[in-house]
Amino acid sequence: MPKSQFAPSRFQLVFAILALLAALLTAGVSYYLANQPRGQISIGTALVGGPFTLTDQTGRKVTEKDFLGKYMLVFFGYTYCPDICPTELQVMSAALDSMGPKADAIQPVFISVDPGRDTPEVLKQYVANFHPRLVGLTGSPEEIASVAKAYRVYFSKVESNSAPDAYLMDHSTIIYLMDPQGKFLKHFAYSTDAAALAKAIAEAIAG
Repeated sequence: MPKSQFAPSRFQLVFAILALLAALLTAGVSYYLANQPRGQISIGTALVGGPFTLTDQTGRKVTEKDFLGKYMLVFFGYTYCPDICPTELQVMSAALDSMGPKADAIQPVFISVDPGRDTPEVLKQYVANFHPRLVGLTGSPEEIASVAKAYRVYFSKVESNSAPDAYLMDHSTIIYLMDPQGKFLKHFAYSTDAAALAKAIAEAIAG
C-alpha cells in the first residue's frame, strides 16, 4: 500500500483535526440525506449521483453508463490519505468478501479527489491493495469537481508549509450505495464496520 509522505510526529495534530472535521461533516451530510422527503431520497432522484466522465486505473475513459446493471459502492478519497481512506476501503473490501456470491452484483468504486497526484498509474497500484474488483477513478480537476458536486461530496486542499507536494486533502467520508440504474439507494457513515456494512448492503439489495 502506498505510504504517506508525511512524518506522523509532525502532522499528528493536523490528522486529528482533519479526522474530526471529516467526522463532523459526514454526520451533517448523513443527517441531511436521512431527513430528505421520502419521495426524493428513497428513490434516488437528482439529489445524489448523476452523469460523470472519468478515467479508470487502466487509463480508459468511463462514464456512469459503464456501471449500469450493477450496484455501485462508492467512496471518495485519495491515495496519499494517511488513515481514513485505507480504513474505509478495507471495510468495504471486508464487507464484500463476507457476502459471498451476493457481492458479485456490487461494483466497488474509489473516486480520487486529488487528480494532481492520483494518475491512473498511481491508482492502479493503490487499488490493487484492496478488493480485486475495486475500480479507481480519476480525471481532470473539472471532472472531479463535477462528480463530487453530483454526489454532494466536500473536498478541499490543505497546503503544507514544508513542500508544495506535501499537502493533505480534507474530504467527506460517506460511502454511497447506488442502484443498478445509477440512482442513490443508501449511504453509510465513517463509523460503520464491515459486518454492519455487509448486513445493510444485503438488506438494501434484497429489498
